[in-house]
Amino acid sequence: MDVLVFAFENLGQIWERTLEHLSIVGVAVGLAIATGVPLGIAITQNRKIADAVLYVAGMIMTIPSIALFGVMIPILSLIGQGIGWLPAVVAVFLYSQLPIIRNTYTAIDNVDPALREAARGMGMTNFQRLRDVEIPLAIPVILAGVRTAVVINIGITAIATYIGAGGLGTYIARGISQTDPRQLITGAVAVSILAVIADYGLLWVQNRLTPRGLK
Repeated sequence: MDVLVFAFENLGQIWERTLEHLSIVGVAVGLAIATGVPLGIAITQNRKIADAVLYVAGMIMTIPSIALFGVMIPILSLIGQGIGWLPAVVAVFLYSQLPIIRNTYTAIDNVDPALREAARGMGMTNFQRLRDVEIPLAIPVILAGVRTAVVINIGITAIATYIGAGGLGTYIARGISQTDPRQLITGAVAVSILAVIADYGLLWVQNRLTPRGLK
């Protein structure tokens, strides 16, 4: 009951923290899509390069989030942005790369060779084949990678409060430091709800963009 009272009394602030949280995840994953999808497509041309890129992206994912946020401090301090929003975005951007690149690579690489040959037989250029055949077929798998990146990083972004980035993790950090279960539970539940809403929202987008023949 105390948790509910606390949450209702602080709805305005919770909303502000939610927007901070979303701004970090939204910008970071958006940039990751803009870079990861083209990179995932490009590495389908060379298996050795693909293995190297996926290995590096996988290594980044193994770095503990608090350590990666910490590494951002001295690096971005060189431009006066060692703490706050920017290092959080950079770290979440790096964490988003693996699921997006891997799913894009897998989806494009697994397109039926017969469809590629049919497209060539129709006189399509490589770009036309990619745009009109391969990417539409790959969209469900690519968006599944985006969903994974978003859900994972909504949780990771909660740690960004320790470098001054704000977000819903503020309640978790305060709850721990002040031994206040109201704030701790409020922050944890809010992060979980946000992740579920984001996942279902992106699932709707995925279903809308999936070609009818693949549904």
